[in-house]
Amino acid sequence: MAKIATWNVNSVKARLGHLLDWLKDEAPDIALLQELKCVEENFPLMEIEDAGYSAAVAGQKTYNGVAILARGSLEDVRIGLPGDEADDQARYVEAVTGLDGGLVRVASVYLPNGNPVDSEKFGYKLAWMDRLKAHAAELLALEEPVVLGGDYNVIPTENDVWDPDQWRNDALFRIEVRRKFREILNLGYTESYRALHSELGRYSFWDYQGGAWQKDHGLRIDHLLLSPQAADMLVACEIDKKPRGKPRPSDHTPVWCELRPK
Repeated sequence: MAKIATWNVNSVKARLGHLLDWLKDEAPDIALLQELKCVEENFPLMEIEDAGYSAAVAGQKTYNGVAILARGSLEDVRIGLPGDEADDQARYVEAVTGLDGGLVRVASVYLPNGNPVDSEKFGYKLAWMDRLKAHAAELLALEEPVVLGGDYNVIPTENDVWDPDQWRNDALFRIEVRRKFREILNLGYTESYRALHSELGRYSFWDYQGGAWQKDHGLRIDHLLLSPQAADMLVACEIDKKPRGKPRPSDHTPVWCELRPK
C-alpha cells in the first residue's frame, strides 16, 4: 500500500510547522507540494530529511515553486514542463520513486491561475494545459504507473464549486479550461477523487476572504490524475480538511490517494 498526497502549502516556510505535523501524523509515502514561494537553496531540506523524506525541488523567488517528497530515493528527476524553453515559471517537477511492489512516476503540478481572463495570463494557462496534455500523452506511452498530482486551478464541474454562477467567467471555471482538463483525462487518465466519490460539496480550497472556510464556500481544484496502471491499484482517495482549520493555514488542504499493488 502506498499513500500519495498533494498539497498547495502556500509558502513552505510560513507553513513548515503545519507541513511537518501533517507528515508525522499522516505519514504519506509521497507528498507533492505546490506554491513553495522560495528558491531551491531556501527550501527547508534539513527539516524535510529529518522527517524521513528525500526531496526534488523546483523553486522560484516569491512565487510558484513545486516539490516532490518521498520516503525512498528520487530518480530520473525532470524540472520544468517540456514544450516551451522560454517558460521560467517553476510549476512542474517529475521523478520516479519506489512503490511497494514496484516503481511509480509522480509529478507535482502547479497549473497557472489564468486570471484575469482578458489578459495574457489566460492564454498562458491554456497554452500550459496544451503542453501538459502533450507530455501526459508521452508518459502514458511508457505504460507504467503515473500520478500527476497538484493544484490544477481547474474546477472540473458544477458539482465542484459552492456556487457555479459566481464562478462562471473565472479562469478556474471557464469552459475552455474545463474542456482542456477533460482532454487530458480523455487520454486515459483517471481523476482519483471522482473515481471513488460522487458526493457534492467536497472541496480542497477555501479563500481567505469573506468567511469562505466558515461558510464552506469552497472549490475542488486539487487533483490526482492516474495512468491506467496506477488507476488499477486505486483503493482510496480522500480530502483531509484538518490542516485548513488550523491557525494561519494554507488556503488549500491535502488530497491523498492510496494505491495497492496487485
